Amino acid sequence: MSARPAPPPSDVSAGTGLAGVIGLALWVLTCRFWPQIVTTLGLSAPAEVMDGPSAALAALLFSGSAMVGYALLVEKVHLRPSTGIDWSSPRPLREVVDISITKIAGLWATWALIGFAYCIARWYWRGQYVFAMEVLESAAPVLFLGAIPYIFWLDRVLVNPRDAAWHFGAMLIGREPWDPAEVKRHALAWLVKGFFCAFMISIVPGGFAAVIHFDWASVLHDPVALGTLLIETMFMIDVQIAMVGYLVTCKPLDAQIRTANPHLSAWVAALICYPPFILMGDGDVLDYRHNGAEWAYWLQGQTGLLWLWAGALVFLTAVYAWATVAFGLRFSNLTYRGVLTNGPYRYTRHPAYLSKNAYWWLASLPFLTTSGSMVDAIRNTVILALVSAVYYWRARTEEKHLLTEDAKYREYHAWMADHGLITASLRKLARAVTPRRPVAQPAE
Repeated sequence: MSARPAPPPSDVSAGTGLAGVIGLALWVLTCRFWPQIVTTLGLSAPAEVMDGPSAALAALLFSGSAMVGYALLVEKVHLRPSTGIDWSSPRPLREVVDISITKIAGLWATWALIGFAYCIARWYWRGQYVFAMEVLESAAPVLFLGAIPYIFWLDRVLVNPRDAAWHFGAMLIGREPWDPAEVKRHALAWLVKGFFCAFMISIVPGGFAAVIHFDWASVLHDPVALGTLLIETMFMIDVQIAMVGYLVTCKPLDAQIRTANPHLSAWVAALICYPPFILMGDGDVLDYRHNGAEWAYWLQGQTGLLWLWAGALVFLTAVYAWATVAFGLRFSNLTYRGVLTNGPYRYTRHPAYLSKNAYWWLASLPFLTTSGSMVDAIRNTVILALVSAVYYWRARTEEKHLLTEDAKYREYHAWMADHGLITASLRKLARAVTPRRPVAQPAE
């Protein structure tokens, strides 16, 4: 028997994400035990657990710094040709001044447009989004002013400093020819960042505070409470690592957005899963929880089943978080930032979608309803199936994008179809249950 061929090498190593998780864990422990640290070291600081929004944001610094450090010092990502950087022969500053000024103008105009969109979109000034707007408002001066030295420094070593941001600036200034395709590339990339950064920032504090405050000792013998705590922890890790990914889309880390998904169907499929366009919320079109209840309600009193169900849900959430951690510095929706072939992506092309949907089916048990209505049970089950179909749609639109962009992804896609543990098995199952169409025979 011939050995199974290895998948193409991954553009991100497992170490990057692991470094981020370790950095995050150190900060979480520091925040949780801060009163003891203050007392032991005799610090002149409030001896209170640090669980506020500022502590949650600081966690991004710890996890992000660990990942950046690992990527630069161990993986040496800054030396990869895919960065588009040639460190060996920096240009004199005078040769790039005009290019850099044009690019800065393009970036400033882009950020101004995003700020205007935030201003007029009413949902950004309600609920959890208010926190995101406050953070972005505070960060705006640093972003605008910091862009100046950063762009001048980077343009000196870029192989092609006239990138998509430059083309957008050139279009605005009108002094040099510009490429509409590059302007579109720039617009789509920043549309992704503008939309998802606000959402991700808005959900950073909640999960962090929950994990910091949980009393671990009190839940060790309670499957529901322990499962809830571990699930909250996994989701907190997912949010923190993903947020870092959205923030560090820069070329020196080889984490730039190479292309954003250009297909309208991909954007529709993705946006209906996030506010304000979400269709899965309470009372929305794809709400599958009408007169429903969570798993703990249906299994109460069944201790063995509660432990089994809690373990399964924790496992699925861990796979979901692992899928994000595997991206390291490159997590982002609707973008191509390199190819992952390791971690959970060695078993299925879409581990996050698969685990997330399996979690929803196990957690909600949509075929059981508190009303006892068969209509409600059928409706909830069908609607959750439609939700899963939306994620299948998302997966297909993402594959359509990546198959066009990267020969390595095409190789990975083909390898998974034949050798991926889950993907290959599902493919064989689909072939087995799909009736074969009769082949027309040529007339004699």
